[in-house]
Amino acid sequence: MARSEGTVYKLCLVCSVLVNLFFGVNLYVGRRGVWGWKRSNDEVRVQGLSWSRTAAAEAELAAAEECSGHGRAFLDGIMVDGRPVCECSTCYGGPDCSLFLPSCSANANGGDPLFLEPFWKQHAESSAVVVAGWHRMSYSFIDETTLSKELESLIRKLHSQVGNAVTDGKYILFGAGSTQLLNAAVHALSPHNSSLPASVVASIPYYALYQMQIEFFDSADCSFQGDTARWKNATNTTGDIIEFVTAPNNPDGLLNEAVLHGPNVKTIYDHEDLTIFTISKLTGHAGSRFGWAFIRNEEVYERMAWYLELNTMGVSRDTQLRALKLLKVIVEDGGREIFEFGYRRMTKRWDRLRKTLSMSTRFSLQKIPPENCTFFQKVRDPTPAYAWVKCEREEDRNCIEILSAAKIIGRGGSVFHDDERYVRLSIIRSDDDFDALISRLERLVSREDGAKTM
Repeated sequence: MARSEGTVYKLCLVCSVLVNLFFGVNLYVGRRGVWGWKRSNDEVRVQGLSWSRTAAAEAELAAAEECSGHGRAFLDGIMVDGRPVCECSTCYGGPDCSLFLPSCSANANGGDPLFLEPFWKQHAESSAVVVAGWHRMSYSFIDETTLSKELESLIRKLHSQVGNAVTDGKYILFGAGSTQLLNAAVHALSPHNSSLPASVVASIPYYALYQMQIEFFDSADCSFQGDTARWKNATNTTGDIIEFVTAPNNPDGLLNEAVLHGPNVKTIYDHEDLTIFTISKLTGHAGSRFGWAFIRNEEVYERMAWYLELNTMGVSRDTQLRALKLLKVIVEDGGREIFEFGYRRMTKRWDRLRKTLSMSTRFSLQKIPPENCTFFQKVRDPTPAYAWVKCEREEDRNCIEILSAAKIIGRGGSVFHDDERYVRLSIIRSDDDFDALISRLERLVSREDGAKTM
């Protein structure tokens, strides 16, 4: 009897081991079970991750590096002992970015929109992307195009929610940021095989890249002809004219409108037949290099599409996936959360900047009147990405030199083909960069003769 009971116990033990082994193996083999049973999404969530487990752990490891609040670590950064190294803000150093560098210069030069970084940290889970090694290996999507239909649908929905562009009846193209799309647009709008190339113009101050691109590619179909004002009253404008219209303008933040009109004038503008947008101005992800254009005219669309096809064969599928994930976060509430977040932060920064320079008789800021915000349905003070600072003293003919001596790195007015009395200062960089800028400006203003008391 005892021997029979022992046999039963042994049999039960063996069965228990086999059952646990079955479920254990089934947990780790991934999407399909031991005998190829397909598991549902709910089962995947309940039983755990498989191939993405390591990737998720690596992402969490990089995100967990706090860098003393003055830097950040990235998956593609330098690794030491298996951990990503902190990349410190301009005025900080050390292994964990805790070392303040008091003699550093405030960096207000570049346009990195890092002021939105805290927003995406708050939405770390919903904005994260895990990409399989075999994701979109083909040159094209299943429909033989290079555009994600889901991303296109989301972009059109976004503009419908925001109300800043009419997309119905228009074609759409994706590009490597607005930079590539701008050159594609100039190519498409220029006459081909014509003895008279198109004249490309922009109103001073204008973004230097407009001119640099056209002169670099040196096309026989167009040439950059500088300031729009030169053409306003011209009588010999027999050739085509392409006008860049930027609103808000870089560098002064003004809401520019088209200056030139006529049958031979074509505009690249936010409210016309050819409009260009970029994700960097919306989500802050400048490094993703993603932009889109809406085109009404079919011939212009086809010529732009052919240019982009020959140039890069479309935008990276990985970039499109990330853009899709980011835009899903925004359209979930119609864009209200990110726009309110951005406006609050920029308002605080502009309040600090205006207060600092209001004490000065040497420096002044551009004046932009309040405008009605169509999204929030109320009049609001503008909070542009850049401050357009002017040196008011007669002897301060080169403003960038004055600020550089005060350890402030900006971008001189001559870069934008304007007077050297102007300097562009970036207001959209990290909190550390902006704090350093205000600190340097306060010190500079305090040394003025007759400066007001703060």
